[in-house]
This record gives sequence, structure tokens and C-alpha cells, in this order.
Amino acid sequence: MRRRRAGGRTMVERASKFLLVVVGSACFMLILYQYAGPGLSLGAPGGRAPPDDLDLFPTPDPHYEKKYYFPVRELERSLHFDMKGDDVIVFLHIQKTGGTTFGRHLVQNVRLEVPCDCRPGQKKCTCYRPNRRETWLFSRFSTGWSCGLHADWTELTNCVPGVLDRRDPAALTSPSPSRCRKFYYITLLRDPVSRYLSEWRHVQRGATWKTSLHMCDGRTPTPEELPPCYEGTDWSGCTLQEFMDCPYNLANNRQVRMLADLSLVGCYNLSFIPEGKRAQLLLDSAKKNLRGMAFFGLTEFQRKTQYLFERTFNLKFIRPFMQYNSTRAGGVEVGEDTIRRIEELNDLDMQLYDYARDLFQQRYQYKRQLERRQQRLRSREERLLHRAKEAPPRGDAEEPGRVPTEDYMSHILEKW
Repeated sequence: MRRRRAGGRTMVERASKFLLVVVGSACFMLILYQYAGPGLSLGAPGGRAPPDDLDLFPTPDPHYEKKYYFPVRELERSLHFDMKGDDVIVFLHIQKTGGTTFGRHLVQNVRLEVPCDCRPGQKKCTCYRPNRRETWLFSRFSTGWSCGLHADWTELTNCVPGVLDRRDPAALTSPSPSRCRKFYYITLLRDPVSRYLSEWRHVQRGATWKTSLHMCDGRTPTPEELPPCYEGTDWSGCTLQEFMDCPYNLANNRQVRMLADLSLVGCYNLSFIPEGKRAQLLLDSAKKNLRGMAFFGLTEFQRKTQYLFERTFNLKFIRPFMQYNSTRAGGVEVGEDTIRRIEELNDLDMQLYDYARDLFQQRYQYKRQLERRQQRLRSREERLLHRAKEAPPRGDAEEPGRVPTEDYMSHILEKW
């Protein structure tokens, strides 16, 4: 009997120990997953930026086929943005491209020595330089619509210097402070069909943007040059067909128009030059201005947009960008014929977006590959130094392995 009882206790003890091991292992795996699992890449505790070794950014596609040729000077975008100096970032906000979200990132999500002061209930934030009460950011959420609602390239380039001269105290002591400033223009682009549908839905809900100035060559367009598409206060309730049928709808090729120099085509005077020549001039001008901008992003590639902005301006975002594909435009079901019609109405935007997407992808690939090469060179240099320290002293020491120099990096750039 005693043996049976002892054997029973032994079995119970073994089962208890086994259960304890299983439960302990499960708890350990749960804790390990919580700290090292995929959820960690979505953000870090306390609103801090994720560590650099957690690569949030997509790996470049090694099989990507380039459509256009861009020299290295068009791909390299590492600027010496001097926030304590006179440099200013100017955000050109095109409607329905995700500019509102990106604009909030600029004032609320950038790691700064002196963060922007964003107070509850106020539409604008104060974004001063670390060393003086002067703004470094010209955007909707910092300076407001100072050059007009959704001002385009033509308006901003002619308006921003004067506005900042009047706003900042330095204008009182310097005869021409705008000569010292460097303006870095940035913008976002979006797939033209998605953007067009999103604008239609926005207008359908009552948006008009009728307070936009459309200033060009010192004046606003006449009613004959820019007739309205609707009668009354707004165009709420309009169907997609009605939206597409208006020949004066500024939603058509909006991205090209807002990036081009409209002075080249007589502004909004459609009789200034023939239609075909006008379209080509606008497209060429928009491409040129886009290439010349310090930075542009694409709504469809949020993480890549974040990466290129951070590397361009040497600024870091606190929280990573999120890719939201469930937009209002995404919920619109349209037929193939309608999509083709939208593409025809936005033919210039389609060409610009194709060009911009290729430039964007090439810039991303170039920067990522260059960064990885630099990391490999640093690692090799560290290994050589480590071996040199650990090597026993010898009388006739051989010359250590040669560390890669700038000539090697220049060779890489030439090879690209």
C-alpha cells in the first residue's frame, strides 16, 4: 500500500512539474512575442522613434525596370537643411493627395529640438526655429493659407518671400531678408483616377474651394476665363457624370496645373496659344518643377515617402507613416468605361504620375542601395580595426588592409 501511495505521489509530482514547464514556456513565448514580434514595427512605447535596426522600410525591388533616365544629380537628395539659419520648407498642398495627413506629420510628428506648438482648438501650430521666433515651415498647419487656399506653384513662388518678409521680425532690420532664405518646395502626388474620384466625392458633399485665388501674372482669372461648373453656393449632390461633363472643371489635370508655371501659357487664357501646345508646355513645366523640388512623395507609398523625406532633410519622424488603402475613393465602384473616361480627362496627370512614380522609385532604390553599401563599408572598417587591436605586436608589422576610401564611393556613383 505504501509503495502504491508513493508511486501515486511521484506521478502527480511529475505531472505537476510537466504542467509548470509547459505554462512557463507559454508565458515566456508570449513575452518574447510581445517584445520581438511583428507588432513592434508599428511603433515604440512612449511615442519614441523605433530603433534604427528595426527596418520599417520596404526592400527595393531588384527587378524594377526603369522607364526614364535620370542622372545621379536628380536622384541624390541629401540637403543641408539649416533650421537655425534661413532655410524654409514650403509645402505645396494639392487637393485630395493625402496632404492633410502629411501636413499634420510635419507639425506634430517630426523630432525637433523645439517642437511645433500645437494647442487644442487652434487650426495652426507655431513652428519656430530653435534660436529665434521665426518660422521654418510654410504650410496650411503652420502659416495657414497665406498665399490663398491651396495655392499652386505659380502662386507660391511669387507670394511666399513677401509673406515671410512681413511675418518675421528680421524683415524690419534687413533691407531684403528673402535674398538670404533658401526655399525648399515639397509636395505629394496621387494616382490620378483615385484622386479625381476622391475630389468628386468631396465636392458632392459640398466642398467648393471657391475662395482659391488662382493668382497669375498679378491678377485673378476673369469669369470668362474660368466659368463655374454650377449655379448656387455649391455643387453638392452632383453625379459623377455631371462632374466629368463640365469642361471647366479644375479637377481635370489638377496636379499638372498646380505644378506648372502658368505664366508660360498665358495663365487661364485658353486662347493665348493652341490647345495642343498649351498641354505640352504645361506637362513639361510640371515635370521640370517636380524634378527641381527638394522632395515629393506619393500617397500610395507612405513608408517610402517617409524614408525619402527623412534622408532628404535629415529629420526623423517620431511615429512611422501608415498606409491606409480604404479611402473614400476606394469605396466608389465604377465601370471600365468610366475609368477610361477619367483617364482621358486627366491624360496630362496620367503622364506626370507615370514620370513621377519612376523618379520616386529610382530615388528610393538609389538611396537604399547607397546606404547599404555605406553600412557594409563601415562594418568592414570596424572589423579591420578590431583585428588590428587584437593582433599581437610584431617587429615588422605588415601594412594593415586598406580601408575603402571616397574614391571607391565615387566609383559606385559612376557605376550607377
